[in-house]
Amino acid sequence: MTPAKHSRFLQFLQDELAISPSQIAIALRHLEQDPGPLPMILWQYGLVTLEQLDRIYDWLETA
Repeated sequence: MTPAKHSRFLQFLQDELAISPSQIAIALRHLEQDPGPLPMILWQYGLVTLEQLDRIYDWLETA
């Protein structure tokens, strides 16, 4: 993911899904320890619902 797309993605998480910056920071820290797709990290740690996870993947497909 390019830096610009990554930035837009983080903005989407905050604006559209109401995920707080602190929750995103938690997921990013876990991502460093256990590399994987950020959407799955968010879901595994209970930071997004399955419905939100679907919206995330829809966004990623169209962005």
